[in-house]
Amino acid sequence: MTRRGGLLWRLTRKRRRGATAALDARLYRVRIGLLVGAIVVIAVPTAINLERSRGWRAEGKRIALTFDDVPRGPGAFYTPEQRATLLTAGLRAAGVAQAAFFANPGRIGPMNRADARLASYVAAGHVVGDHSFSHRDLASMPAPAFLADVDKAEHWLRGRPGYRPWFRFPGLNQGGRDMAKRRAVVDGLITRRLQIAWVSVDGSDWNIEGQTIAAKRAGRSIDEAALRDLYVETMVQSADFSDALVRRTIGRAPPQVLLLHETDVAARYLPDLVAALRKDGWAIVTADAAFADPVYHDTSDFVSANGTLPEALAWRKQVGGKLYYERNDLPLANRLFAERVLHRAPLARTAAARTSSHRRCPVQLHPWRRVCASTAFVTPRTSRLGIAV
Repeated sequence: MTRRGGLLWRLTRKRRRGATAALDARLYRVRIGLLVGAIVVIAVPTAINLERSRGWRAEGKRIALTFDDVPRGPGAFYTPEQRATLLTAGLRAAGVAQAAFFANPGRIGPMNRADARLASYVAAGHVVGDHSFSHRDLASMPAPAFLADVDKAEHWLRGRPGYRPWFRFPGLNQGGRDMAKRRAVVDGLITRRLQIAWVSVDGSDWNIEGQTIAAKRAGRSIDEAALRDLYVETMVQSADFSDALVRRTIGRAPPQVLLLHETDVAARYLPDLVAALRKDGWAIVTADAAFADPVYHDTSDFVSANGTLPEALAWRKQVGGKLYYERNDLPLANRLFAERVLHRAPLARTAAARTSSHRRCPVQLHPWRRVCASTAFVTPRTSRLGIAV
């Protein structure tokens, strides 16, 4: 209803008093026409802009697959050559047109034939990025030495088939809270025309591989169906967690970039993982498509850059709530592996050990890739008016 005497009432009311009734009827039609025209002029461009707005549209879940630490040594089940063959076949069987493999050329030599493995990935349609020459963490060396290590890797990689000018930090550590060191390195990467190959989804798959290798060497019985389920479930859960975090942080859903490693577990269960992702509503996209999104071109400063991109963005914006996928807490992940894959109850920790562990894991900005499930939260800042910022 319109309020009597209001603007809309005055514009649309009909007057029918004496000889002026016909004139009033014509004026009424004119006023209605003008009102409809004004609504169209205002509403249509607004609707178009909202439709074009990435934040307004309900974007689907998209994810690209990437593999770090090429070449890795023997795993729990296969030789490195067998693993590469299975990975390539698994990607093809799963319908993954392009994945990205991030190489450490310092580990490639005539004894391991790793250059042939990289070439086999490229021949199958995949691409190769830079993961540094020696895989040394930025925290362990000054910025100039770190960039020199990047240069050695680039000297080996540039010009090879499948090469992409993408650089991924070892351990995902971009300097943590040392913004001066990170700035020096990021500026160096910009000068070298290298894009940071951010990770947005991390389920610590390397730890599942490590636990599997340790169990094999110890002669323990491995429930392989449970291993597959734990691996697949963890990666899918991590993807969903990151998707929700980035949506509430930036208001839209860019393509996610899943961190995997060149492992036997990946080679064994990759088709199962891709099938589970698709069943969960994920579309598999190329690494080229994912890294073309503007969110992956952000070279500005962060409060902390020692983990995934959604974490870094959420820390910078002080987004409230849980910021880390809980299974990146290694004690929790190892307990799940022991219980579900080995069917072993984990050893009970003493009170002293629990206290010591708690002291080593205070609330801080991503403590060296180890996340404490009980402290992986951020409380939103509050203004004097009590409004969350």
